[in-house]
Amino acid sequence: MEDTAWLGGWEGYVASGVERVSGTVPEVWISLSPRPVEAMVCSGCGAAVRELHELTYRRVRDLPILDARTWLVVPRRRVRCPSCGPKLEHLSWLAPHARVTGRLAESVARLCAVLPIKQVAAFFGLGWDAVKAIDKQHLTERLGPVDLSGVVAIAMDEFAIQKGHRYATVIVEPERKRVLWVGRGRSRAAARPFFKLLGEAGCRALKAVAMDMNAAYEQEVRHHCPHAEVVYDLFHVVAKYGREVIDRVRVDEANRVKHDKKARRVVKGARWLLLRNRDTIKRDEDRVRLDELLAANQALMTVYVLRDDLKELWRLRQPHAVQEAWSAWFSRAMESGIQPLIAFATKLQPYLKGIIAHARWPLHTSLLEGINNKIKVIKRMAYGFRDDHYFFLKIRAAFPGVPG
Repeated sequence: MEDTAWLGGWEGYVASGVERVSGTVPEVWISLSPRPVEAMVCSGCGAAVRELHELTYRRVRDLPILDARTWLVVPRRRVRCPSCGPKLEHLSWLAPHARVTGRLAESVARLCAVLPIKQVAAFFGLGWDAVKAIDKQHLTERLGPVDLSGVVAIAMDEFAIQKGHRYATVIVEPERKRVLWVGRGRSRAAARPFFKLLGEAGCRALKAVAMDMNAAYEQEVRHHCPHAEVVYDLFHVVAKYGREVIDRVRVDEANRVKHDKKARRVVKGARWLLLRNRDTIKRDEDRVRLDELLAANQALMTVYVLRDDLKELWRLRQPHAVQEAWSAWFSRAMESGIQPLIAFATKLQPYLKGIIAHARWPLHTSLLEGINNKIKVIKRMAYGFRDDHYFFLKIRAAFPGVPG
């Protein structure tokens, strides 16, 4: 078997015996023997060591051969290292204490990137916990510590991690489209470890932070990065406008015409139509429905038009132009006489500085919305992660970023 040992890639070892075991799942057992060498390599310090401390035998899984699961019987040598003491011999194809070869672990990790752990475990005939441990170790080694050097702008958002209003915070670098950090919770304390990881120099270098109108996030940014500009995201403001203004006015108008069942049904059934952008409505009949509804209802027409005008604030690139556009929009909102609109405009006014900041830093969290959708896919594939560290590694791996 000496002539074919190179096929196995077991550096330093040769196949000394092969046995095929028939059964429900065929197995191949390969016995390995160490090649005669002048020195072994210490897995602790990498030094060449000649003295053997002890020899034990270990069963190790390798990639399947044809249709059979493959087991290796490996004599594991423990060397007597002058520097480290008794240490396992370093093998390029088998990590210390590992029960699978490096190439099997690599194959498992590659499949885990596209399949649920349960399916990968079934494919290789491994336990769920074993597959998870392999993938977690692989991700830890591949991703390493996050590089926060040169980060000048970030975006922060929250996502649901479990049922029962349990959330996590994700921080990304919009320019490079990479996840920098993920942590459980959405409070100031939850986001604090990121800024500590960023360090004093990194906090001073940070120029802008995009977020929704989350007071906890803003307070933590102000504390660690007082010179950074907070930039409020269009997506969240418009979503809030939809809930607090358009939805509320729609309900009020439906109640106002409650004696006209047909008109009430039309108004109540138009929720999603009113919340959509006009340019995203593809069906002609939906466009006609929207036009007829707005033409027949002045209040809905007003809040619908003012929503589109509000979006224009985020398209302007001069701070003074944003200020002028806001003043005009605010006046129209206050003069409308529509209470939900007036209340929304009043609550939004204190956040004007963060809206104006968008003209200088055109950041947005649409990337985060895409990340949140991907996170949902990762959760479904995992049938619910309970290991936060592993879950967050999977998120980082899904968004490694583009080269700078």
